[in-house]
Amino acid sequence: MNSTLHPTFQRPAFKSRVVPVIVITDPAQAVPMARALLAGGIDVMEITLRHAAGLPAIEQVAKHVPEMIVGAGTVTRASEMASVQAAGARFALSPGMTDALVQAAIDCRMPFMPGVMTPGEVIQARDYGFSLVKLFPAAQAGGLAMLKAMAGPLGDMQFCPTGGVSLVNMREFLDQPNVAMVGGSWLTPLDLVLAGKWDEITRLAKVAIQEATRTTI
Repeated sequence: MNSTLHPTFQRPAFKSRVVPVIVITDPAQAVPMARALLAGGIDVMEITLRHAAGLPAIEQVAKHVPEMIVGAGTVTRASEMASVQAAGARFALSPGMTDALVQAAIDCRMPFMPGVMTPGEVIQARDYGFSLVKLFPAAQAGGLAMLKAMAGPLGDMQFCPTGGVSLVNMREFLDQPNVAMVGGSWLTPLDLVLAGKWDEITRLAKVAIQEATRTTI
């Protein structure tokens, strides 16, 4: 497979190294959430398909907040790739990787970040043509220790660890040379979303960006 022919294998064009992983239960939450994250300096959001509101929420963000790069998370069926693309998702992520998912991403020309947990899965993703993969669930997969171990034999691969990443440890992950970005749900806590406390989500986004860009010695 030739990566120059398939945008599937290319990183989505967002700047933030922190990717909010979001479960939306009401599509009306999507637009104010997107604007709150943008106000905090985060230009990307992963809206998962874990709830039926996910797909219409993606559509709302794509339509009303085009400056936000919205992706679809928890894409686990090949048929979902065309659905999230039609809704306006700019990229897709999955907790795993199958032949069918990869082929669906190619067919849709959808930038895709497959999920991996073992060195064998990383090698398989590289054979497909991917250079950026999602380490999920990162904590159960070995976290920092696993990323450091894979940096030697698989030093040409980049990772987005998700699952067990928080404000407390995100800097440690981002300091690893093979970590391109991190994903996490702490930026959009359900209680704040349900209460419509968008200013607080903006504050959490600003804190995350400050931590992500902090210079370490």
